[in-house]
Amino acid sequence: MGKRRCVSATENKPSSGCCGVKKPKLCPSPAGSVQPPVPHNCQPHEEKTVGPGALTPLSRPNGTTSGREQLVVTAEMGCYCFDVLYCHLHGFPQPRLPRFTNDPYPLFVTWKAGRDKRLRGCIGTFSAMNLHSGLREYTLTSALKDSRFPPLTREELPKLSCSVSLLTNFEDVGDFLDWEVGIHGIRIEFLNEKGVKRTATYLPEVAKEQDWDQIQTIDSLLRKGGFKAPITNEFRKSIKLTRYRSEKVTISYTEYMASRQNAQQNGTVHALPHFTHYS
Repeated sequence: MGKRRCVSATENKPSSGCCGVKKPKLCPSPAGSVQPPVPHNCQPHEEKTVGPGALTPLSRPNGTTSGREQLVVTAEMGCYCFDVLYCHLHGFPQPRLPRFTNDPYPLFVTWKAGRDKRLRGCIGTFSAMNLHSGLREYTLTSALKDSRFPPLTREELPKLSCSVSLLTNFEDVGDFLDWEVGIHGIRIEFLNEKGVKRTATYLPEVAKEQDWDQIQTIDSLLRKGGFKAPITNEFRKSIKLTRYRSEKVTISYTEYMASRQNAQQNGTVHALPHFTHYS
């Protein structure tokens, strides 16, 4: 069984790509800067019903949906990420601080594009960050600084979807197979051929989406982390593995627009500068 541990806000974990590639942070500490006041976009989504322009129900970490459990992640977080990216790409001041919780969590922001949901950026951090500054920072880091892809552009905005993943329930395990596909994300530490420690991670949905079993996932993660030698079962047993879960919400550009327009009609927010450029 895994040993559960807490992740503190000061724990020094590197920012990572969701496919296991380490990435630098965009800036040292955005939390200490003062952002110009620009009206925030999204109203709260107490009810997430399925329909035209509506948001689908959020999923629990094991993929099921429950209206009885209070989740931390909200659709408003995805809307905030869209606002941050929009303002940056158009040279506007960043939006005002959002209304959702500012508690610290490890987090990832993922951008996908087109009907085929092509990955366009996925970077996050295992250090627990206050959500307001953390989402603002990693919105731009994942959109502009993922070295696997060119930076996102204005023209791509209408084709994008944004996912916010908040990581929870970290557990160090002694057996590299002590985790479940589709339920746990995994983070591994290992020594490469030169004896240098490397780390890599996959979010909970990755192995299931790729239809990998546990061994395939571990081996793929080792390769993504830069291990080039033959992979033996003995080497797999030497891996230090941490499993975790996540709360995730995904919104498309269409859903974001519907949410913002509804909020504007209700008078709860004002339009961003030149917001009609989005049409």
